[in-house]
Amino acid sequence: MNGYLSIRNLTVRLKAGPVILRAVSLDVSAGQVHGLVGESGAGKSMIGKAVLGTLPRALEITSGEIWLDGVNLMTLTAIQRRRLIGAKAALIPQDPLTALNPSKRIGPQITRRLVDILGWRKSDAEARALELLDEVHIPSPDRVMRSYPHELSGGMRQRILIASAFAAEPKLIIADEPTTALDVTVQKQILRLINEMQDRHGTALLFVTHDLGVVSKVCDTLSVLYAGKVVEDARMTRFFMRPIHPYSAALLAATPTYLDPEGSLTPVSQAVIDAVEQEVREHDTRAGA
Repeated sequence: MNGYLSIRNLTVRLKAGPVILRAVSLDVSAGQVHGLVGESGAGKSMIGKAVLGTLPRALEITSGEIWLDGVNLMTLTAIQRRRLIGAKAALIPQDPLTALNPSKRIGPQITRRLVDILGWRKSDAEARALELLDEVHIPSPDRVMRSYPHELSGGMRQRILIASAFAAEPKLIIADEPTTALDVTVQKQILRLINEMQDRHGTALLFVTHDLGVVSKVCDTLSVLYAGKVVEDARMTRFFMRPIHPYSAALLAATPTYLDPEGSLTPVSQAVIDAVEQEVREHDTRAGA
């Protein structure tokens, strides 16, 4: 184990079906932001779901280890795992509108985890929620606590989800494309806020995204995925200067740049796709998948 979160050779597949994640290994240390990047369907979100124990019922973990704070989650009962994850990990989901319950006020949605899972007194949980809303720069926290989700903007709803994730001081947060549903201006504010909160609390952060531009702003290290297989691990400084895997280089070349706003986009070539598909097939053959 080399991090607060250490994943070793994690394989996930559809029950009696194809492989979804292929022997994934990665580490996220305390105070570090690790990015998971790749095209849609690469398996990024499935890694986060495997850690949190929220994989769809049609999927199963067939091999590998997931270590959280020195404990192998795969050795725990379902109840033990929920308790450990409830105390030590949290999620910032993708869509703030669907993640919040439209029929409940904001206050109880922030305090529920503190009261129901961690056993806080309601008054202490409410005081903590007000502190956090102020910490994520939401004006009039008292009013927002009494509001319903539809009464707030998308940016404010995402700030509430960030506050909720940090409420119990978890040591690991998984951010699953937390800016996808927001416009560009609000995205920048939310990314800055996530970095600010993560740095202040010293949290290990696993950041899921398909956007290399976002990765460059928030992450220290990253893993590039294709078809559930990690094709490259790198520190950010090295990756943007010299990506090693041809697929990583192709993704980087396909990313729009402000230096050439009128330039044409460069698609990932079929030759690169064919080569990485061959790697996946060879892996599956060796693994007997």
